[in-house]
Amino acid sequence: MQTITQLPKDKTLDNTIALSREGYLFIKKRTQEHQSDIFETHLFGEKVICMSGEEYAKLFYNAEKFQRNGAAPKRIQKTLFGENAIQTMDGEAHSHRKSVFMSLMTTEHQNELASLVRNKLEASIPRWETSDNVVLFDEAKYILCEAACEWSGVPIGETEIKERANDFNAMVEGFGSVGPRYWIGKGSRERAEAWIKGIIKDVRSGNLKVRENSALHAMAFHKDLEGNELDPHMAAVELINVLRPIVAISTYITFAALALHDYIECRECLQSGDEDYLQMFTQEVRRYYPFTPFVGARVKKDFIWNEYEFKQGNLVLLDIYGNNHDHRIWNSPNKFNPNRFSNFKVDLFNFMPQGGGDPSISHRCPGEGITVEVMKTFLNILISKIDYQVPSQNLSYNLSRIPTLPESGFVMYNIKRR
Repeated sequence: MQTITQLPKDKTLDNTIALSREGYLFIKKRTQEHQSDIFETHLFGEKVICMSGEEYAKLFYNAEKFQRNGAAPKRIQKTLFGENAIQTMDGEAHSHRKSVFMSLMTTEHQNELASLVRNKLEASIPRWETSDNVVLFDEAKYILCEAACEWSGVPIGETEIKERANDFNAMVEGFGSVGPRYWIGKGSRERAEAWIKGIIKDVRSGNLKVRENSALHAMAFHKDLEGNELDPHMAAVELINVLRPIVAISTYITFAALALHDYIECRECLQSGDEDYLQMFTQEVRRYYPFTPFVGARVKKDFIWNEYEFKQGNLVLLDIYGNNHDHRIWNSPNKFNPNRFSNFKVDLFNFMPQGGGDPSISHRCPGEGITVEVMKTFLNILISKIDYQVPSQNLSYNLSRIPTLPESGFVMYNIKRR
């Protein structure tokens, strides 16, 4: 008979309001209060187990013990993921669909997208030079949307780039909120799904020709385990799950610019052209600044771990932000220090800016390689292609807001090509 120890519990009846107030720090704050990497609370009207630390990250990504089906609330599916998308799948069906995403994230595809981004960035410089000021977050969002559509084979008119980019961004903005941000995000997803669904139908009917190695072609003709093509709506949902995360890299790019501004010594190291340092700097931006707050799953079957009981159906949240600021994993975790990666051995569960585990078989984001290459492309432009000034502005970001961003979006002016 196994010993069962009661989980540390929050005394508050429901902590949903506290979560909205504390945001990225919600789980970390309570692990410190309970002096435990695991505790029980109530959120969204149900019992929730929250976990943090490398050991619990390994447990969380054990597919025999946890499943994603039923974990993502409908409000998140209706904004961020799309209903019944790959993020809600498990087992062989998930692995089969994940293989399509992985096939689009090869080194060749990464380099192709980075090249498109570089060209569009270079083409934007003359306009930046004649502008009174430029908001980097907005510029990155529009450039990434245009590049992502061209790379994926999705036709997009010049006049609709901003609208589509804003819709992709609103999906991300909407998932962590209630009220207006949620409803805007939901409406944006509905518009985007209708748009992409029409394109999927055009490809299947032969009215739109598309490259066979493109994301559009892959999703339009992907077949499930029974050999059936995805419903046009579901194919659209999954194609958006390729496009939306690329546009979302604009958040990391804005934080990277903030790091360049705040840490002059890092800028000087980057200006030397050291590719290894550029890689370390990019990874430290992804570790240090807030992006993914936490991820969720449900217990697949009853089990006991470290004397703690997990019951089938329990909702479990893993603290991603907390893991990336865990003093047991990172030396001086609240200090921005790219050099930490010079001797740090990254594995699947200690560095998790976009989730943990093996991306080919788990629910970890398959696009991390694309994220890094696109960030490096923007950084190269900011460091070696242009000079600019940063006016007085509000560059603070609020960790209680999910997702968060420097308040001003990072304004630049007096931009000159070198």
